[in-house]
Amino acid sequence: MGNYQFFSVRNEDGVALVTMNRPPVNALSQGLLDELEAILGEVETSSETRVMVLTAGEEIRTKTRKMFCGGADITEFGSAFSSGQTREFIGRGQALLTRIENFPKVAVIALNGSAYGGGCELTMCFHLRVMAEDAELGQPEIKLAIIPGYGGTQRLPRFMGETPALYYMLTGDPIPAQEAVRHGLVNFAVPLAEVVPKAMEIAKRLAQGPPVAQRLILEAVHEGIGRGCTEKGLKVELDKMDAVTKTEDAIEGAMAFMQKRPPQFKGK
Repeated sequence: MGNYQFFSVRNEDGVALVTMNRPPVNALSQGLLDELEAILGEVETSSETRVMVLTAGEEIRTKTRKMFCGGADITEFGSAFSSGQTREFIGRGQALLTRIENFPKVAVIALNGSAYGGGCELTMCFHLRVMAEDAELGQPEIKLAIIPGYGGTQRLPRFMGETPALYYMLTGDPIPAQEAVRHGLVNFAVPLAEVVPKAMEIAKRLAQGPPVAQRLILEAVHEGIGRGCTEKGLKVELDKMDAVTKTEDAIEGAMAFMQKRPPQFKGK
């Protein structure tokens, strides 16, 4: 496969192990998303690859926490909505994540760290998910006076149910690993050192299976649970995100985040 700035790819027994590495927190920049899209194209057309596993490099961490992905690149996002390009910026991310959700080969995510915002939304698009037992998921966008924009308002309620999903989106509180398992957000929560081995074990097993039947299972499930409704919902989410990024509170939220101070929201 090609050479990438933010990813390394290793093929092993029919599995493409894709490691995302953009320190310190794997923020989802446009460049990173470009590379991820290119990798998806290579995996999809590769006759040697039957399953993809995505994980994070070991150096992706804050001072206190091992991270998988901290969400969208706040600098790029701030520039997009201050210049009136929110729809293009968010729409592109929605389209890429939907491509993963509808990917014709099994896609497994190995969460060897916490995933917030766009990272949580990315997680929900993978078909199977293994998570470190001390990691967290979360949609903390409300703390910046905005809303989830890469499908969080649509997919989180479908996994958890409306009531718990609303709690986590309205408060921005993190979702512990065991809670994520209970609600079906992830398949397994295991010790950190076992996350990638567990994901690879599953992936290699599936790589020995019948690829056409696997693809048809994926298609049947997605179509059967209302993929069309998700697509309509994403358009609603995009409209709401476009509107919220024009508010004074959203500008204040972004400024406070970058200046590392508590925000002062005024309801405007």
